Amino acid sequence: MSQSKQMQLRVLVVDDEPLARSRLTTLLRRDSQVDKIVEAADGVAAMNVIEAERPDIVFLDVQMPRLGGLDLVQAMGAENMPHTVFVTAYDQYAVHAFEAAAADYLVKPFSDERFEQSMNRIKARICQSQPSQLGPHVLDATVRAGGFWRRLVVKSGNVVRFLSVGDIDWIEAANVYVNLHVAHHEYLYRIALSHLASKLDPARFVRIHRSTIVNIERIKELEPISQGEYEVILTDGTRLHLSRTYRLELEKLLGQSL
Repeated sequence: MSQSKQMQLRVLVVDDEPLARSRLTTLLRRDSQVDKIVEAADGVAAMNVIEAERPDIVFLDVQMPRLGGLDLVQAMGAENMPHTVFVTAYDQYAVHAFEAAAADYLVKPFSDERFEQSMNRIKARICQSQPSQLGPHVLDATVRAGGFWRRLVVKSGNVVRFLSVGDIDWIEAANVYVNLHVAHHEYLYRIALSHLASKLDPARFVRIHRSTIVNIERIKELEPISQGEYEVILTDGTRLHLSRTYRLELEKLLGQSL
């Protein structure tokens, strides 16, 4: 079986216009090598999807609210992007797109044939760049150190913030969100605590309670409060409860029993 026949591609479609996304997803569903299609309506959502899903290809609109396509590439770094096809109604962005290492550039409206040409071009590039794999690993160590998330993108009011994971002091569950505590600021991020825990470096972050994760570099001291239970005191004075259930995880990280 040939390499191209073995491919199972994950594709992200990013456009603020639902009809434009629908047009692309319809074409992608006709391709037997497309295994998964994910959609995003803006660049901020796209960045989170790229870090969570690691798509092989992204069809990326240039002009979008919150964070445009070119801005997304600049924020992520071109070397950390999936194989990228810019999609726009304006051809004046073509030069900037290829400067951002675009695999192709589709000008709306485009024909089915032009879309197929773009897909064939990307598949050939994937085969050349990853000859021994079914698809490329999109995010390397500059985005994920050791396979773990290095940053998060959150919106606070009208401001889009790029948070370094290492700057997070502690994290608490908040229903379908988590509350990120960063230097006396709090940011809501939509993800389950258990899912986020699996994306964080266990050498740096430890779960101390079913609803709490702590950056171990922020721990100042442990204060016993009852048999087998402690309060974790952070460098900024924050006090958090270490439950018996999760004490063993902290002991493993510290390399000693409490």
